[in-house]
Amino acid sequence: MASAGLLQTSLIWVSYGVAVALVLFVAIITTITWQTPHERSIAVTAVSIFSLTALLATVLLLPVDIALVSSTASAHLGAKKDWATPARVEGILQTLKIVYYTLYTLDALLCLIVLPFTYFWYEEYDEVEEEEDRTSSRGARLWRALKYTLGFVFLVVVLFLIGFFVPAAGKASSGRHLDLDYFKRLLVANNGEKALTFGVGLLMTLGTLLYVLYTGSGLALLPVSFIKSAPSISAPQLSATTASALERNRELQRQLEMRNAGRPEGMSQKDRRELDALLREERTLVRRERLAAEARGEGRGRIYRVWTKLEAVFRPLKLLGGLFLLLLAILVWVSMLITGIDKAANSLCKQHCGYILGHLNVFQPINWIFVQSAKAFPVDYILMALLVLVFFSSSITGLASIGIRFLWVRVFQIKKGRTPPQALLIATVLLALIILAINYAVAMLVAPQYAIYGTQTFCVNPPRHPGEQPDCREHHDMVRPCSEAFSEPAAKDVCTPTVMSTFLNRVTINWPVFGAVDFWAQFAFFAVFLIVFLTSLFRAPRLNLSELDEEAEADEEEGLLASTGRRFGATWGDITGRPTMATGGQGRAQGQEGYGTAAGRDGSGSGPVA
Repeated sequence: MASAGLLQTSLIWVSYGVAVALVLFVAIITTITWQTPHERSIAVTAVSIFSLTALLATVLLLPVDIALVSSTASAHLGAKKDWATPARVEGILQTLKIVYYTLYTLDALLCLIVLPFTYFWYEEYDEVEEEEDRTSSRGARLWRALKYTLGFVFLVVVLFLIGFFVPAAGKASSGRHLDLDYFKRLLVANNGEKALTFGVGLLMTLGTLLYVLYTGSGLALLPVSFIKSAPSISAPQLSATTASALERNRELQRQLEMRNAGRPEGMSQKDRRELDALLREERTLVRRERLAAEARGEGRGRIYRVWTKLEAVFRPLKLLGGLFLLLLAILVWVSMLITGIDKAANSLCKQHCGYILGHLNVFQPINWIFVQSAKAFPVDYILMALLVLVFFSSSITGLASIGIRFLWVRVFQIKKGRTPPQALLIATVLLALIILAINYAVAMLVAPQYAIYGTQTFCVNPPRHPGEQPDCREHHDMVRPCSEAFSEPAAKDVCTPTVMSTFLNRVTINWPVFGAVDFWAQFAFFAVFLIVFLTSLFRAPRLNLSELDEEAEADEEEGLLASTGRRFGATWGDITGRPTMATGGQGRAQGQEGYGTAAGRDGSGSGPVA
């Protein structure tokens, strides 16, 4: 039996290792795809890839945590497995704690030291000074970067000292439920652990504010972006139409110049206005020509061009995937709302312990799905990993849609192939804070019972002899799911909470202000998701048509399934690499999109690069 337990836990860790290897590949593709090719820096690229890998590895540790604690107990009998001795269980928890502390320490070092240093190192680069005196300029650059980075280190030390000396508020709480064994284990005893919970609680609260804005909007926009992935006109079609329009425009300019070449009084006002309109139209067409070339992968490597072809091939699957993500996003939103209302109404000790809920009082679909899928391991592990990745991908989508802002002013824009190195580094720091909020949301609202105890159950049948384990082999109706509110001795021996949920609840019970803010912020998350979701169904976000002319924007007024024929035609054109022939009204629509007007009005020519 011991070998069976070792095999199961080993498989879980091997699966985690494979997942980390895959996220390394994803981090490389994401960094190369999003950063601008004209401002690449080896240091920025390497730090961004390593940081994204560490962040994704941290996110994917939650399903590993749940799977490991669930593997120690039999869900059907409500008892620990024969191999799960207290020493073995403690060893599993200790290994998880070491991995958690290692990853979170690494994330903290990356976000508070490495990433700021890399940012200032890149900002202090001066090409002229570097060429004139390479040795002294690099030394001065290094000193300036270290000087600015020390400010972040000083901030971290101040936060740690505050948490070290300020008394934990949870100890002063007099809730009647704090006498339960589960809550007693959450109260911190030493000042070092108290300072750690204070620092993580503060960072988690800051991340929750970012999570409300970016993840809330991204969860609504992610499925819509999949559904609207097919452009209204293909890149080859746009390139051919724009080239024809540009040739015609320049021919008209030559005719005007030749017609007025011999006139001593110069060009007439009518011809001047017409020439100015043609020049504005020419600038618009040149921008479209460049955008079409970028969409086709011209000037990029062979791997990038192959990737664009594969994207075109799988666009029909992206439509189906978008519909699935749409249903999943709605299901997650409904489940979180149910849990939020249940916690607000039936929490054991309300704001004194961060609205910890002893057990679910209302049917919660996501939690039920995980509990049922756990009967066929590793289905629940895979589903939890996918759910966490959906939240992480939604955060990236929100960053790309909203950009990096200070209040209402956009500081940096996150866009494929146009993200500057500074924006890439700042976005990585924001994602690190958002990850703390995602862990809180998944563990406390999305699937609270499953995320805390997994599939663990305990038997309420009294043992035949003192010291024996209760036996429910013939009394399956006496098996109960583990919860925070248990008081039975059998539950104390069987139920083992996950390391992540224990740490999060320790933060909220010792610092209730963080728990209250993090909990009520979820309702703001619900509102942001609902507003963005309803808006995106009928009106697409405003798209920047040109980096040279930021004011030339166009609104895309199409619904989710509008212009289906043109979109599938555009997809076929991108796959074959040849312009598709349009007929009837469709051809006229594409012609208008390609040519624009003499006044320089932009149509939807930016479709392929949206």
